[in-house]
Amino acid sequence: MNTNIAIIFDMDGVIVDNHNYHLKSWLQFFEKHNISMTEEEYKQKVNGRTMEEILTNIMNKDLPKDELTALGEEKESVYRDIYRPHIKPTDGLAVFLKELEERNVPRAVATSAPTVNVDFTMEYTKLRHFFPTIVDSTMVTKGKPDPEVYLTAAKKLDMAPARCVVFEDAILGMQAGKNAGMKVVALATTHKREELEGENMDYIIDDFTDLTIEKLYSELKM
Repeated sequence: MNTNIAIIFDMDGVIVDNHNYHLKSWLQFFEKHNISMTEEEYKQKVNGRTMEEILTNIMNKDLPKDELTALGEEKESVYRDIYRPHIKPTDGLAVFLKELEERNVPRAVATSAPTVNVDFTMEYTKLRHFFPTIVDSTMVTKGKPDPEVYLTAAKKLDMAPARCVVFEDAILGMQAGKNAGMKVVALATTHKREELEGENMDYIIDDFTDLTIEKLYSELKM
């Protein structure tokens, strides 16, 4: 068993199972701004992309930077307000992170989310100390499926992409991990297992319950 690997975690849908709360806040935002979008369209057009990409696409026009910032914060503020009473780490994650820490496995968060949401998530889950490396939307210019966010995390960890394992919940994010040349573990939080089984992922889990490093290495054949 080669332990020379790094683990990179997406945040939304991975560190926290928050898909429904983001969906609710987006639907409120869409309704307020008279935008029509179904949940399926949300999965395809929103999940995994940067806020600038999302807003430019759904507004169907280029927006000034200050307007993009204001609209993005409007939506994210609603999300934080509705999720704050319910936020908790994904089942089994804290135990798995503790094992990674004890085994000195390098860890990072790589997310398309803004810094304020990363701070919110880390504060209320009390997991920040497990993640010495964090890459958020302010550090990349391209959203998933572009691999930039994962390649940036690998560089910060000083680890070759081929020795990195990505945990992802979104199809675009899984594609980003693959495009980065990394192994990808899919979480069946945002998408059902049957949706993920056709995506050629390396391993699919429901959550982190019962996941160990040995089991991960075995499944990924690393």
